[in-house]
Amino acid sequence: MMQNVHLAPDTDEDDLYSGYNDYNPTYDTEDLENDTGFQQAVRTSHGRRPPSKTSLVSSLGRPMTGAIQDGVTRPMTAVRAAGFTKAALRGSAFDPLGQSRGPAPPLETKNEDSPEEKIRQLEKKVNELVEESCIANSCGDLKLALEKAKDAGRKERVLVRQREQVTTPENINLDLTYSVLLNLASQYSANEMYAEALNTYQVIVKNKMFSNSGRLKVNMGNIYLKQRNYSKAIKFYRMALDQIPSVHKEMRIKIMQNIGVTFIKTGQYSDAINSFEHIMSMAPNLKAGFNLILSYFAIGDREKMKKAFQKLIAVPLEIDDDDKYISPSDDPHTNLVIEAIKNDHLRQMERERKAMAEKYIMTAAKLIAPVIETSFAVGYDWCVEVVKASQYVELANDLEINKAITYLRQKDFNQAVDTLKMFEKKDSRVKSAAATNLSFLYYLENEFAQASSYADLAVNSDRYNPSALTNKGNTVFANGDYEKAAEFYKEALRNDSSCTEALYNIGLTYKKLNRLDEALECFLKLHAILRNSAQVLYQIANVYELMEDPSQAIEWLMQLISVVPTDSKALSKLGELYDSEGDKSQAFQYYYESYRYFPSNIEVIEWLGAYYIDTQFCEKAIQYFERASLIQPTQVKWHLMVASCFRRSGNYQKALDTYKDIHRKFPENVDCLRFLVRLCTDIGLKEVQEYVTKLKRLEKMKEIREQRLKSGRDGSGSSRGKREGSAGSDSGQNSSASSKGERLSARLRALPGTNEPYESSSNKEIDASYVDPLGPQIERPKTAAKKRIDEDDFADEELGDDLLPE
Repeated sequence: MMQNVHLAPDTDEDDLYSGYNDYNPTYDTEDLENDTGFQQAVRTSHGRRPPSKTSLVSSLGRPMTGAIQDGVTRPMTAVRAAGFTKAALRGSAFDPLGQSRGPAPPLETKNEDSPEEKIRQLEKKVNELVEESCIANSCGDLKLALEKAKDAGRKERVLVRQREQVTTPENINLDLTYSVLLNLASQYSANEMYAEALNTYQVIVKNKMFSNSGRLKVNMGNIYLKQRNYSKAIKFYRMALDQIPSVHKEMRIKIMQNIGVTFIKTGQYSDAINSFEHIMSMAPNLKAGFNLILSYFAIGDREKMKKAFQKLIAVPLEIDDDDKYISPSDDPHTNLVIEAIKNDHLRQMERERKAMAEKYIMTAAKLIAPVIETSFAVGYDWCVEVVKASQYVELANDLEINKAITYLRQKDFNQAVDTLKMFEKKDSRVKSAAATNLSFLYYLENEFAQASSYADLAVNSDRYNPSALTNKGNTVFANGDYEKAAEFYKEALRNDSSCTEALYNIGLTYKKLNRLDEALECFLKLHAILRNSAQVLYQIANVYELMEDPSQAIEWLMQLISVVPTDSKALSKLGELYDSEGDKSQAFQYYYESYRYFPSNIEVIEWLGAYYIDTQFCEKAIQYFERASLIQPTQVKWHLMVASCFRRSGNYQKALDTYKDIHRKFPENVDCLRFLVRLCTDIGLKEVQEYVTKLKRLEKMKEIREQRLKSGRDGSGSSRGKREGSAGSDSGQNSSASSKGERLSARLRALPGTNEPYESSSNKEIDASYVDPLGPQIERPKTAAKKRIDEDDFADEELGDDLLPE
């Protein structure tokens, strides 16, 4: 056996190539049958190999693993991890997992009082406050967002001081400090605290430890722009532009756009044009193109306006075609996907971008069309041709309709109608829009037959056009068929629930049908949509008035005058309602306010004059009746009221002069002559006989007229009411059916008071008669009211020219 064992050489020479031919007999299995030690190990149960007298050594002179040298056994390192240790040789139990050592010791508890843990918790709290501030800002609670941002700033400063005490300044979290300051500045700006925001931005910008802080000068420029400090805004925009590298192309384009807008606000259109031209050459977009057109429009350059419009038309939309949302097959999975993406956020963004592009193009066309050519029509034609050759070909028809609307604004109705009639052979959508406009035009001109015809054309072209259905309902309403009109309005609302015109009109229709509850419901719905619409508020108040609920009517009218405080009609209506409720002081207040804003309303003037007479302030009533006499100079009753006010206030001389002036203007007025006779008698004037003679002559002529009229009326008794009504309306007197007119007439009939010293009992009746409003005496001389009971059949008859005195 030993013949196969090769001992290591005794030499210590370091031979690099030695040992490669040495053979390890351990791996020799051919002579295992002759190996007595191996055979004994196989036959025994313990498997121990008897120790050999000769130790095994490796080729490098190192003892072999498990070999015994000088009585010491070398550990078997190759199997130590399996649990075979030196102690196992002494009979210890096999325990490779170390279970005999017992359970593991418990984990060390976290020391919350340590400075590092406190710093970690404080940093977490600061981050939470910054997030809460941003969330509050996105929800619109700007005040709460600012409070959170301030709190985060305070805690962040405490955090910095604690870090400086525990660690070196290099370990301070600069990113957290930057985010806290930036959020605080943003919240200051959102709350319009611009000075504080600028100071906070300055702190960030001046700190060289913050990387890329220079781009925040854009935010500072935005604040200066809001403050209208345009020079500083441009300065900071340019500083930010210099600090942003050229690789950030999109950011640089946006800053240049801000610079151009600021130049427009300062009136430096040439500098603005340079900025926008550079943008359109580098990265064209809709806003820059539109602003470029505005700049050229401001300087009046026609050719450049045309080129800029062409550039705007050529800006790519970068959105997919609508064909993508049309199902190419009947595959249910594909159809489900298409239905899912038809109205997703991407599709909504595409619609918004397309709508914005159309808005810019339409606005630019309407702006430049009147100035780029000799006439606006030629300019519109050029714009239409350019649009037809672009990707926005569907806008050409809208431009043509706008052309017709421009004709309307210029009062050229014929050209507008001719332009709209060109669309009768176009596709259904355009035809419906043009027919709708034509219908409305003819409706305004009271040509209801033509309006109805074009309304039918619009409805037939597009049955779901709410405007067409509303116009059709208007034409039916004008013809008095309210039920059918309501049906058209209802159909318009079914097609478009936000069609406020149809909702308003159906409320008016229900009012006409005396279905006041339904009308009120319509107007209340409309009020929920149009919160500050004066027309809607007035209609609600009017419906409550018709429902005999004056308190609610007053409440809604109060809301109305809060929206339109100078509306004289609403103020006078409030005065009328308070008057009907018996609150004279409130009625006077609103009537007086109405008079201040519109001093030509005869009804308001009459009420105010009667109010001062009732309160025994005849001197103040004079100014109102004088104004009424200026508004209606042919109405004798206003002049008589002025004279009566002078007489009641004791100014007899002024009253006499006023009556004389009235007699010169209206020489056949009997009431004026009677008062002249009484005043001259009381004062003792000599011309009293002259006035008595004139009065007798007029009374005699009046008797002759009455006799002739009485004989002529025997065969035509039915004509009395008609002529009497005509005379009453010509005289400016309110109908007896009007309660308001009765109240005012009662006040005015009581004008010459019964306690005046120079009036007799018979003269009281004369006073009551002259204030009863009469028409122009030359055309319709009227009898005095003292004989109203006896001569009621002939008092207000209209006389022919053949019956007048010579």
